[in-house]
Order: sequence, then structure tokens, then C-alpha cells
Amino acid sequence: MAGQVQRQTGVALWRQIADRIRQAISAGAYDETGMVPPEMTLAVQFGVNRHTVRSALAALAQEGIVRAVQGRGTLIERKERLNFPISKRTRFNSGIGEQARETRGLLLDHGEEQANDEVARWLKLAPGTKVIRLETVRKADGRPVSSATSWFPAARFAGMPDAYETTESITRAFAELGLSDYIRATTEITAAHAEAADLSALELTPGAIVLITKAMNTDLDGVPVQYSVTRFAADRVQFTIEN
Repeated sequence: MAGQVQRQTGVALWRQIADRIRQAISAGAYDETGMVPPEMTLAVQFGVNRHTVRSALAALAQEGIVRAVQGRGTLIERKERLNFPISKRTRFNSGIGEQARETRGLLLDHGEEQANDEVARWLKLAPGTKVIRLETVRKADGRPVSSATSWFPAARFAGMPDAYETTESITRAFAELGLSDYIRATTEITAAHAEAADLSALELTPGAIVLITKAMNTDLDGVPVQYSVTRFAADRVQFTIEN
């Protein structure tokens, strides 16, 4: 971890500290002990008081990353992430595979709307063309892993909301609607602090980091069938890029 945090940046000190501790845990900085350093040690390291450190640790505890143990200190609760492969045929259920006993796909909202410029560009449609929008959350063993907004050409996939709600799977929903196979054409990956909607959907605390993918799937003829913006909880998932 770097040294003292930056004041007057517009980001609360406890959030900066929580981010750095989260990153250190992800990097394996505390693997030898399995414990986060004592509050006083962290306070000196970051140049803040113990109350600020305590607020950061409390936020990480709410995320389930650490747990206070009476008489011992702060235990790292979870270090292992789910490995999520991104390949020619990226699928949530098969990608998670045996890493989770149960996976679920929940439909939060849906609607038919006109494609804006971004959606139209990804789906290779004229702006204003009707598309189906889904808002979904994927869970593994009851824990939210990703939150996604997906768009589909309405002329071809008007029944997508019902199919997804029934099957809890994009792949199975496509199959019900007559598309037996599809491939991942493009994936862009960035990272950011979680916004309010994702804090709720992914059960995160302010300051948490999400990995964001923008992805386009096509049918086997190369015609776009889905554009998705997916936010993954960064402390729960790591990506593997496969050829």
C-alpha cells in the first residue's frame, strides 16, 4: 500500500483507506498472517486518526471482506475470487462452473425503448430503432456477482424479458427464442467506483470498486444480438482472457 492519503481530493479519507486495504488484500499483501494490520499501525501509515481507520474497516466488514475478532484484530474473511473466463463463447453459468454450488439470474427491470447512439452503434442499428432492455443481477451461492444492463433488437427478441425471467439465463432465453448459439465479438474492460444503483444491487458499500465490461455478442453470421454493460464486484471476480 502507498503512504498517506490525499486530502482535499473530494473523496473521503476513510474511502481512500478502504480502497487501499481492499487492493492490498486482493494483491495478497497480508496472506502470511491472514489479518489486517492493527488500527494504530494503519493510522500511522495513512496519517489519520484511528476513528478514520475504524470507519474504513467497518465499510470493508459490511462488504464481507474482513471481520473483527475479539482479542485478535481484523481477520480477512474472504480472499478467493471467482474466476470468470472471457472467451469466444462467454457464458456465466459455464464460466463459473464448479466454483459455485448454485447460480441465479434475477430480472430487476425491463422495457422496450428506442436505441440511443451508443446502443445503436454496438448493435449496428439505426438510432431510434426499437430495442429490448433488461436490468439483471447474477448471483453465485446467494452472493451478488454482477449487475448488467443489456439491449437486444426488439424485432428479433421481443420475448426476451419473459424468456429470461423463466430461464434465468441469457443463453437459455436465446434458445427459447430460436437462437441456438452465439459468440462474443467484442469485450472492453474498465474499472470504477460503484455507483448508487450498483451499491444496492451488488450489496456493496460506498467506495467499492467494480469491473465494468462493455460486450457485444453476435449470431454465427456476425449479426449483433446483444449489447451489455456489466458491473462485477471487483473483490469477488477476476477475469481470465481465453483465446
